[in-house]
Amino acid sequence: MSTAVLPTLRDPYPSRLDHAISPIARQEPTVWCDRRSNSGPLGPDDLDRFDERGYLIRHGTIGTETVAPFGTEIERLAAELAPDDQRVIREPGGAIRSIFAPHLLSSLIADVVRSDAVLPVARQLLGGEVYIHQARINLMPGFTGSGFYWHSDFETWHAEDGMPRMRAVSCSIALTPNYPYNGSLMVIPGSHHTFYPCVGPTPANHHEKSLVAQQFGVPDQDTLTKAVDAHGIDQFTGAAGSALWFDCNLLHGSGSNITPLPRSNVFLVFNSVENRLGQPYAAEQSRPEHLAARTATAPIRR
Repeated sequence: MSTAVLPTLRDPYPSRLDHAISPIARQEPTVWCDRRSNSGPLGPDDLDRFDERGYLIRHGTIGTETVAPFGTEIERLAAELAPDDQRVIREPGGAIRSIFAPHLLSSLIADVVRSDAVLPVARQLLGGEVYIHQARINLMPGFTGSGFYWHSDFETWHAEDGMPRMRAVSCSIALTPNYPYNGSLMVIPGSHHTFYPCVGPTPANHHEKSLVAQQFGVPDQDTLTKAVDAHGIDQFTGAAGSALWFDCNLLHGSGSNITPLPRSNVFLVFNSVENRLGQPYAAEQSRPEHLAARTATAPIRR
């Protein structure tokens, strides 16, 4: 009796390789909704811009009355979470850099996720029901806040979390003014149309170091130079309450904050319910639930 051999599924976006390969053209749309229906908060011009450049800024996403309590709420979370809680990421000096899964710890943040100015935008861009793949509060204190090196989130989510397709979108909402000089996020517009494979295998428990300083899963300097030569660099600036929506594959990063002005944002990642995680494509084991949701994947209800 012959034994059936199961076919090996081809990875459309190989990365973490032992040698460099050429960039790969994106295989999925950026905007997933049916534009003919014209339903949703984003108009045709917004959808075209997001499709072309990979990001969209929407000022006044949350009002001052919603922003105001966030400072106290962040202090509460920082005080209540144990120093060794895995959801708390600290700078080398000990200051809090990120708090993960805040939407499960704070009704204030959960309300923002479900708000009329946020959830319908995610559903429209992704063409249907969504859940939170990852959420965090990013804090960049004055003088000592360190930056994030250039990267595509999808590269990490694909390689380490098993996200199969580019059908996720991030929403970064400013909780303090984001100026050009206090470490605000920079993006390479249009880079989301290309997947940039990275060299170097994923170390075991990579997330324990990469959330402070990422060294694997980042493009090399020559690749970044060519991408910037082709597309340039834009920057997200705006008052507290402004939101940056950007595609999961858009190259982005930020510099350090050496000003006295702190910068903080709440960062929400929406994934399509049709794009749930499988086995990691380039890691030995899955990352923890607070970094990559595998059980809490029911559609978000308002």
